[in-house]
Parts: sequence; structure tokens; C-alpha cells
Amino acid sequence: MTAPEGQPTSQPPSPLAPSSPVPRDIDPRLLRSFVAVAEELHFTRAAARLYVAQQALSRDVRRLERDLAVELFVRSTRRVTPTAAGERLLPYARRVLAAHDELSAAFARTGQSARPLLVDLNSPGLFSGRVLDRARELVPHCELMARFESGLTGAAGEIAAGRLDASFGRFAGLPAGVRAGLEQQPVRYEPMAVLLPVGHPLTGLDAVPLDRLAGERVYAGAGNERTPEWTDLARRLFEGRGIEVAPPAPLAVGPEEFARIMAKHRNPVLAVVGFPELPGAVLRPLVDPVPLSPVSLVWRRGLRHPGLDALRGAAAELAAAEGWLTVPVDGWVPEADARVMGSAATPGAGARPAPTGPPHPEPGHPPPAVAERVRNATLRTATRR
Repeated sequence: MTAPEGQPTSQPPSPLAPSSPVPRDIDPRLLRSFVAVAEELHFTRAAARLYVAQQALSRDVRRLERDLAVELFVRSTRRVTPTAAGERLLPYARRVLAAHDELSAAFARTGQSARPLLVDLNSPGLFSGRVLDRARELVPHCELMARFESGLTGAAGEIAAGRLDASFGRFAGLPAGVRAGLEQQPVRYEPMAVLLPVGHPLTGLDAVPLDRLAGERVYAGAGNERTPEWTDLARRLFEGRGIEVAPPAPLAVGPEEFARIMAKHRNPVLAVVGFPELPGAVLRPLVDPVPLSPVSLVWRRGLRHPGLDALRGAAAELAAAEGWLTVPVDGWVPEADARVMGSAATPGAGARPAPTGPPHPEPGHPPPAVAERVRNATLRTATRR
């Protein structure tokens, strides 16, 4: 970074004053690090929110302090508080970052100039693929590219780093600091299932009552750093039912490796009813109660892209037409997830209609143009029925 002509490249910290020399160029990454610490008041939480190492975050903040020749935080072993200079900088930094995000989005708003939208579907064969297919139909001039990150926690890190635009998963399972940098739209309460190795006694049932898993060790991604939100959902479901979360197992990549690991360990695997068929395994829905996996469409806060508008519209359309947000009479959803999804997990709760939203839609509301297509598609579906 170059200092103004005739000024030293660094100065000892001093109170921020109008006469303080300010570099001509400030890296937005440094401002983003500063804002995260100022809002979290904790370096560890701020680092987790940005998906960076704490040492790297501290280094960025110190560099910004050197560049501005001020001390921005008072640090102690227990707390971090902004100095007067830090308090003064915060609203400016927020405005700069907002302008930076708007500048990035300005080239992704219309027509052929829009860059490809990178969408994580979690795994091949899930319902998220149908949402993406429908979105592609709504905006054939845009390129929507599929990715497979196998977990919302892992995908959120890629979104924060700018290597991914959107994903699907359990939003309530992310840390609060991470959620603060994202927006979400509820898409589906997906019924959960159990994947059983061939020959397991429960494969003879058409559906597996949850209490029949008592005494079993069920694999739910324990130890996989990309999917802790799924393991947490399993722990909440298994609590008080005598079901144990299986210990970490080698991460299997591909159907053949998955089948080999399952045949070796013989542990049932917690899944969803839409999970694709795998060799050597039998999928059975869980009942009594019917556990539900709350799935949201998640994207970077402030992102504007015609592909995202179409993705949100497609998700709302399919959810309305197929009752994806309906909670069955005997459905089970953690209370925290029901709050995040915007509706209580009550028996027989109906699917919410496709929202229309204001000109600049709030999270969970598709843009007006896409909403109009959703309403038309829903009417066509009702007519066919």
C-alpha cells in the first residue's frame, strides 16, 4: 500500500483526527476484518464469521491500524472494545463495504453480462437439483453452475470467500456470526430416513419407527468439518431415545467407497427420503414421529444476480406447488429451526403461499417479476389438478 507523497509509510498509533494521513487505497478485506471484530467484539467469533484463521484476522486488523496510524481496539484477555477512533471508523467502513458489494453486483444484474452463478446442491440427486433445473428454465440467458460441497457449513465458508454464491441446507445449524453475513429463504421440510446396510433386521419394514433405532449407532457425519449442522440435528433427534451418534468414520467419496465403508462398519446412516440409491444399502423413511430436515436456500448477504432471483422464484414455486413447507401431523422439527424457517412446527401447518415481496425483496421473498411467474405456475398446477 502506498502512502501519500511526502508521508512516511507508517506512524505510531494516535487518535484519529481530520488531519491524520489516510492512505489513498485501503484493501476492502482489511475493512471487512475490522467490521467483523467491531460487531462481534471477539476475535475468535469474528474469525469464524469470516472463515479465516484468528492469526490472519489479527494481522489484518494490525495492518489497518498501521495504515491509518490509529489504534482501533482496546484488547484484553477477556474482551475487545473499539476505541474512539474505531467507533468513528465503523460507519465509514460499513458504507465502503456496501458500495464495494454493490459495485461487484452491478455487473451481475442483467442479460448476457451476468457472470455465472455458482450454486451448491450439497450432493447429486437431491431435490435441490430440481430447483436449479427450474431456475435455468426461468432465465435461459444466465449460466447457473452446480457445485457439490456436501454440507452447508463447508459451503458457507466458500460463500464467505467469494468462491460460491448460494447453497442449500440447515440455516439454524450455522453459528450466529456466520448467519449474519448470509440471507436465507425457507424451501422445504424434508422428511428424514435411515440408510440401512443390506441384511440389517430393519430392512424388512416399509418404514422404521424411530424407537426401533434404540441401541443402534447411527452415522450422522460426526467428525466431518463440512457438516456439523447435520450432526447437531441428529443429536437433537436422538436425545432421550437411546440412539447413539456413531463415531467418526473415513470420509467416503463416491458410491463405491460409501458402499464399502457401510459394509465394513454396518452402521445405519441418517439420511433424507430423497437420498439417491446406493449399492449395498436400503433406504427407509423414519416415522413415529416423522423427523424433518429444515432446508433453506442460502446466499451471501447483499448479493444481486438474475440467476439468484430465478433460483429463489423456482424454490418458492416448487415449495408452493408440492407443499414442501407443510409440517405433517406427527412431524418433528427443533424449535430453533422452526423459528428460523419462519413458522412453528405445528401439526398440519400448511405451506406458505409464494410471497411477492417489495421492489427490493426482504430475505425469503422472491423479486416481483419472478413472483409473478410463481403465481402463474401455481395457478397452472392447480388447474391441472
